Amino acid sequence: MTYSVDILAFGAHPDDVEIGMAGTLAKHALAGRKTAICDLTEAEMSSNGTVESRRQEAAEASAVLGLFERSCLALPDRGLNGSPQQIEAIVREIRRLRPRLVFAPYWDDRHPDHVACSRMVEEAVFNAKLRKYAPDMPPVNVEQLVFYYINDTAGTTLMVDVSAYYERKIASLQAYKSQFNPASLGQDHVSTPLTDRYVERVAARDLLLGQSRGWGYAEGFTTKKPQPVELF
Repeated sequence: MTYSVDILAFGAHPDDVEIGMAGTLAKHALAGRKTAICDLTEAEMSSNGTVESRRQEAAEASAVLGLFERSCLALPDRGLNGSPQQIEAIVREIRRLRPRLVFAPYWDDRHPDHVACSRMVEEAVFNAKLRKYAPDMPPVNVEQLVFYYINDTAGTTLMVDVSAYYERKIASLQAYKSQFNPASLGQDHVSTPLTDRYVERVAARDLLLGQSRGWGYAEGFTTKKPQPVELF
């Protein structure tokens, strides 16, 4: 099968993918791989920032990470209900980009939208390979669906050493000033878990995970299907 992109990572909101796997995306992009992000929503329900500011921040983060492409399906924030129409929108994005690997948030998370995104992407990956589903587009058989972590690392079974690319991860997160540092914008804002040294906590998490293998920083992942590896 011919793939158009190597990695397609889905997030419920702009910044979800960066929190979980920005280092992995930067590492593969700098190695010449084609990487892409698809945000399901425009995060219009976020306590801080606007759709317009979030769009600009996502573009800045994408440039930092060297993404091949970034798209947004503009599904309703806090309205990810797994309807046939929403699933089909994700399927069509998978078929349009024809990724080798698809990434989605870990299925157990404190934010309901992250959980919904995980479930919907898993269903879409299954549907994308069905020849008689939305037959106007050719089917795509994704090699592996991988889950990344946003708020913790429970159940990690795969790790990527991102030590050499961690400055790019931090820079991509710092692009989202409306979420992580709204005070710097001189705007009215409210306190949320994201405004309370969240980027520092993400770095501490990735530092701790990396130290378990003697690395500087690592990002954790898991899969539901066994992942083939070459031992030597």
